[in-house]
Amino acid sequence: MSRTYLGEFEELVLLAVALLQQQPTGAYGVTIADELQQRTQRTTSVTGVHVVLYRLEEKGLVGSELGGATLARGGRRKRLFTLTAAGQQVLREMRQLRMGFWEALPTPFFS
Repeated sequence: MSRTYLGEFEELVLLAVALLQQQPTGAYGVTIADELQQRTQRTTSVTGVHVVLYRLEEKGLVGSELGGATLARGGRRKRLFTLTAAGQQVLREMRQLRMGFWEALPTPFFS
């Protein structure tokens, strides 16, 4: 299998899905955008998040299903996203790659 490369925003969205899929509210566009905005202190549009989510789904890194309709959403259903096994593997590989770089830096680098 060829290596999957992710851009920074794709990686952050994938990490947000991993965090939020465990929460009662789940991982969907609005909660992901809110999580990213809170953690990165950058404005994040729900539309931009959705574009990335669908791209990650095409790559097989996330899966989705429609949740139940709620009155709070005017009877509309929300699309909930979860990591696939491939998504978990990509996150593990990205973490190992980044940690390898950080560990290779000399100790007084930031002094």
